[in-house]
Amino acid sequence: MSVLRPLWVVLVVLAMPAGAAMPDPAGVRVATVLVGQSGAGAVRDIDAVIEPQRQATVTAQVGGSVLALQVKAGDSVRRGQALVRLDDREMRANTERTAAAVVQAQAALRDAQQVLERNRELRKSGFLSAAALDGAENQVRSAQAAVGQAQAARTQAGVAQGFADLVAPFDAVVLETHVQPGDLALPGRALVTLYQPGLLRAVAYVPASRVAQMAASTEVHVMLPDGRTVVPSAREMQPTADPVSQTVEWRLLLPPAAAGLRPGQMVRVRTTGAVGSAPAAGTRLTVPREAILHRGELTAVYVASERGFILRAVRVGPALADTVEVLAGLRTGERVARDPVRAGLPGAIAQ
Repeated sequence: MSVLRPLWVVLVVLAMPAGAAMPDPAGVRVATVLVGQSGAGAVRDIDAVIEPQRQATVTAQVGGSVLALQVKAGDSVRRGQALVRLDDREMRANTERTAAAVVQAQAALRDAQQVLERNRELRKSGFLSAAALDGAENQVRSAQAAVGQAQAARTQAGVAQGFADLVAPFDAVVLETHVQPGDLALPGRALVTLYQPGLLRAVAYVPASRVAQMAASTEVHVMLPDGRTVVPSAREMQPTADPVSQTVEWRLLLPPAAAGLRPGQMVRVRTTGAVGSAPAAGTRLTVPREAILHRGELTAVYVASERGFILRAVRVGPALADTVEVLAGLRTGERVARDPVRAGLPGAIAQ
């Protein structure tokens, strides 16, 4: 009899379907967590673009062909360094013409003054009328005005000639060049765009309906392309919304630690709401990172129910610290398994 009992047990085991596990009468107890009660505020991500805080576009003040483009994109320049040289032959000719006009006006003034002196002597001798003397004095005043006008024109021509050599207004990096040698630079045409390195900001466009939530964020982090995370030194939510897109520009000034970025790069801005705040309607939920199960294309969690754990597919968002944002698939008040591997075992129950 003692020999038959072990044989019966072996036969029962062999009769079980292949791959079946022996049930645990006591069950596998798995710890759970309440969805929406993780203790962390709502986590939101938004795209942003890097922009310089100080940027300038050098434009042509006078017309002329571009003789030389002395910088290229990416070059570092010092204040007063030459950027573009325009053809100034016409401007130089105008400067010489106005200088000659000044000499001519000064000569006319000397002639008028000499006539006035002679007329005063004649007036003293009684050989000239008072009206004739007044006319000579008016001629002097007119000649003086002509000299002043000619000098102003000469100054204006000199200023215009100075516009032929365009220089950097401050220490900067060349962001973009807009012309090539031989192009015609008309007044107002952009030639070179510069920005001051080290003073950058991340600019995000926040939907108008979420401005209050973003502005009230307790924590804001800018995630850089190289994996670093920096905290903005200041936040500036602009007071007006775009009437077409219904978004508000949010400027996040970056500290010097963000050096190495270039304008135009895309970054992510991650915000966290107030810790301990109650989940509002429509607020995205969070669960512990370890509660998420990844199997190929499937992303799921094990939800506790009266019959044990049920595998449910979810759509997740960004992760922050040890939590993951759940965009769809869960409701506030449900409980999920902290250990999805143990929750998938036969007989697993919520602890």
